[in-house]
Order: sequence, then structure tokens, then C-alpha cells
Amino acid sequence: MKKKLQIFKKKPVNYILIMIGLLLFVLISNLYLQWCQNELSLDLVFKFAFSWHTEKFILGSFVLLLFLLFLCSLAGSFALGSFLYAITIGILGFANYQKMFYRSEPIYPDDLKMITEFGLLREMIGTVPFLFIILVAAVGVFFFGRAIYKSRLLSKKMQIIRITGFVVTLLLLIYVSNFNSQNNLLRKAYDRTALWIPYSQKMNYYNTGFMGGFLYNLKVEAMDKPDNYSKKTIEEITTKYTDTIQESNADTQEEQPNIIFVMSESFSDPQNLTGVTVNKDPLKDYYDIAKTTYSGKMLSQNYGGGTANIEFEALTSFSMELFNPQMTTPYTMLIPKMTEIPSIVSLLKGQDYQATAIHPYNTTMYKRKDVYKTFGFDRFISEDTMTYKEKKQKNPYISDESAYKEVLDLLKDENEPQFVHLVTMQTHMPYSDKYPTTEYSSQSLGNKTAIDRYMQDVAYSSEALKQFTTDLKDVKRRTLVVFWGDHLPSIYSDKIKTDNDEVRMHETEFLMYDNQEKLSGRNTHDALISPFYFAPTLFEQSNIQMTGFYQLLSELEKQIPAFEKGFYYKDKQWSKTLSLNKTQQDLYDDYRLIQYDIVSGENYSLNTDFFKGIQ
Repeated sequence: MKKKLQIFKKKPVNYILIMIGLLLFVLISNLYLQWCQNELSLDLVFKFAFSWHTEKFILGSFVLLLFLLFLCSLAGSFALGSFLYAITIGILGFANYQKMFYRSEPIYPDDLKMITEFGLLREMIGTVPFLFIILVAAVGVFFFGRAIYKSRLLSKKMQIIRITGFVVTLLLLIYVSNFNSQNNLLRKAYDRTALWIPYSQKMNYYNTGFMGGFLYNLKVEAMDKPDNYSKKTIEEITTKYTDTIQESNADTQEEQPNIIFVMSESFSDPQNLTGVTVNKDPLKDYYDIAKTTYSGKMLSQNYGGGTANIEFEALTSFSMELFNPQMTTPYTMLIPKMTEIPSIVSLLKGQDYQATAIHPYNTTMYKRKDVYKTFGFDRFISEDTMTYKEKKQKNPYISDESAYKEVLDLLKDENEPQFVHLVTMQTHMPYSDKYPTTEYSSQSLGNKTAIDRYMQDVAYSSEALKQFTTDLKDVKRRTLVVFWGDHLPSIYSDKIKTDNDEVRMHETEFLMYDNQEKLSGRNTHDALISPFYFAPTLFEQSNIQMTGFYQLLSELEKQIPAFEKGFYYKDKQWSKTLSLNKTQQDLYDDYRLIQYDIVSGENYSLNTDFFKGIQ
């Protein structure tokens, strides 16, 4: 027994062999992570590690070695520390491969917060792989915990060695976690050869290695401080646009219509893509509405995912493009640190609206329960508290039809205006097994089954939307709807993605609907927009009183109708970089200063009526 317990008690020659073994283990694990990053290409892995980027590979291996030694010290066992390390790295590499496959995007440190979303993970990777991973992880944690418990029986000398190793590696890992600090030595070592590519995280990971990319996305300020940021500058901006709306609001209506936001999961038109032809239009019901009202294409930040980021933009009217690239998910990285954030929710709450969020799924996804509380929603209706929970055939998610019924029930309260924010789930992946049969058939370059079932999914979604807008005609209070798809589904083959330009893979459908048909742009059906413009555009289209912030966005939209990192639409053409004239630059800079003031600055603008409008 003592022999088993005193695992650190080895002869010097044995220690040397153990350290050599650990070093080899770390190098192999780093190669494995790179293999998963490079889509299982051994050729690219070995070229990266031993030809193109050897220095960065060694630096990444050093960090992994610290992590391994930390686990060994914590467990008091080289064997069990290495066992848990192997399981951790194995799962991390697999998760990165899966995310790259489905979303063409690597794993970020913040993604690890999603590890407790068991239901969604099981649905995404399949029941059998999920159960296998859970079993392996459970076994690893059990034996690791058992080792920690038994380590109390180590000799005093071994305990000193163990605790010293634990403290040293822990402090070094904490130092590593501040990778993005200005004077971090590890970051400086990477900077000797690293070419960081902030506008493309996929290329960033390829060029600096999985470990380099992962470290680059550790904690960082949401935005860098603009050179001219000051209280005076912010006051000048807020005064300028607040003065402007005093004139423009003179002719606006003071009515309080119901406002409904509907973010439809993965809603898009497969027919927009070269390489996909269909036997009948799955979005017929959608277009029956869209051709009668203000509608067009929305530029999504992501392909195949990133729902919460699109939702963040739509509610706050702040752009992800302005953030530092490491700010990958504001819902989990930024908002939890804030006590309040201006949004359409806070604006309407200040005008005596009842604000309700509906998501036919659980409350923990992207920390929505906490995020919605910070936004100021009065209530959050989830799958557990919904009245209507019907599903379509074998679809595991609550249907859009049920979700719309939930919204209509809220609108029965005619005493107060309602703001309802609905995030649907019906059309979430996976698609292949939802519907045994489908009326839709595609001719596509790969993954035909998933595309056909997806078309059936969006057809049901279109049908539900059409019925919803029909039902809204019976609502007495004027009711405005903004409907959009958050991103394309990750079902298209590499061939299809190659045959379509990047912009097309990031365009989804959107429309704005008025049950009284009063939108000023109802004859426009080819609009192009970014989601952070939704609220100001809706207010302008509906002739509702604007705020200074929405006035700024409205003027910016006229100059730059849509933009995200690497996608900029202005002067009726797309470009990968942002080149602006003086008018455009001034508007863009004003917007950037206001966003910085709220997310990283001193909140000077919150002390004005800039986000509230003229009272």
C-alpha cells in the first residue's frame, strides 16, 4: 500500500525517465490538438510543428506541460494526473474538430462554459459519442478524486514537494491566463514570430497553432480605448444627436405599439446558394409576407452558429465588429460583469412596456437567465414554463407554432404595450432524423438528406410565421414585428461553400411587419441590414420617436448599411476592409466612442437622455 501511495518517491534515474515520458506525452498531445485543428491532416500537423512554426509549437507545449504538472501535483500521482490530462486533451481536441466541422470555427476558452449543456451537446454530437465521453470523463474524475483523497497519506517530504509543485504551476498558469496583458512574457515570446489575424479566428488558429489561438482568446478588454475618449467628447456626441431628434421627432407619433422581435434559429433560404436546387419553394409562406412589407437580407456575423452574438446585436444595437476579436461571446464574457446595459428593453421599459423574453429551451444556455435580468426583462418564459409545448413529428424541439401561440397569449393584455423577444428552437440542428418524410427534395453537392429535412423544417417555420401574422391582424393595438434568421445551418458541403462567396454564406432573411400596414418602406423588398440596425430602422419605418443613439445609428446605416468583421457593405459594394470618407468616418467614430463608453469606459452617456430620447 505504501508503495502505491508514495508515488513521487522515485530514484533519480526514474525521475529522469518520468520527465522524458511527460515531455513526450505533452508533445504528442500538442500534435493531437493540432491534428484536430487541421481537420485530421497529418501532413499539415508535422509541417506546422517541425517546419513552419516550430517555436510556437514549443511554446504551446510548454503551457501544456505546466497544465500536466499541475494535475500531477494536485493528484499526488504522475499516473493519475496524466490520465486526467489525457482525457481532458482528448475531449478538447474532439470538441474543436466538431466545431470546425460544423461551424468552420475553433474552440474558444469561453466555449468551455457550455460544458454543462448536456442536452444540447448530446443532440449535436449524437447520443452514443456523448455517452462515451461522459463515461470516460466520469471515470477520469473518479480516479483523480480518489488520488487526491489518498494523497493525504504521502510522507511529509513528499507533501512538501507536491504542494510546492502545485503552488508553482498554479501561479504560472495564472500568469499564462493573463496572456493578453501588455508585459506578459509568454505573449512577447509568441509575438517574435506570430502573425495574429484578429479578423479571422480560423486563420489565427492555423497560423499560431491551436494553443496560440486558444491563448490569444483568453480574457481581454472588450474594446481598446479610443485616443480621443473623454467625458467632453461623449457629451459633445450625445448633445449633437439628441439635438437632431428634437426636430425629427416633431412629426412622429406618440402611440405605443406592441413590438415583437423574432430571432428564428437557422432560418435562411437554401435557394440563395449556388449548388442547391429544389423541387418546390420551402419559404413560399415567408415570401408571401416579405413581398408585402419591408424585407431583404441580414448580414450574420457567423456561419452555422453564434446565435447569442446576433441576439446581442439586435437587442443592444452594439456591433460585434467594434469589439476586440477575443470578445467572442458578450453574453458570457461581458454582460455578467455589468449591472445594466442600454438596449431596446431598457428603452421600452422606461416607457411603461411589459418586457418578456421567450426561448423554448432551457434557461442556462448562454447564461440567458442572468443576461435577460441585466437587460431588464420582466419575465423569461422557457421550455419549463411555456403553456404550449407541442412539437413537430420527431423534432426534439418545441415548434414555432407553439412559440407564436405563447406570444399571442401575451398580446391579449391590452392595458399595457408589450415588448416580446422570441428566440425559436424548432429549426436547430440536427436535421436528418426530425421528419421521416418530406415534400421537399434538393439537388445539391453533398449532404442531401440533411438539406431536404432542413427545407421541411423551414417550411414549417414559414407556415407558422404566416399564420402568426394573420392572427396579429385581430390584435387591436398596433403591433410591429422584426423577424430574422440568425445564421445559415452548418449542413452545406465544402464544395457548396467554395462555390459561393463568403458574404452569401452569411446572409439570412429578415422582414419587418406592421399589422396596420403603415411601414414607410413596405414596398422595399431588397434591403440589406446588420442586426444592430434593427431597432432604429423599425422606429424610423414606424414613425416612432427616436433616441439620440438611434439617430446616430440611422445616419450611420445610410452610409454603411451592413458590416461585420471582414464584411463591409458601402457605396453598394462589398469589401473585406473598411475604407471610409470623412462623413462615414465621423459617424463610425462617434458610434465606436459610444460603444466603448458603455462596455469598457466610464458610462458618461448613461447620465444623459441619449438612450432615452426626449421625455
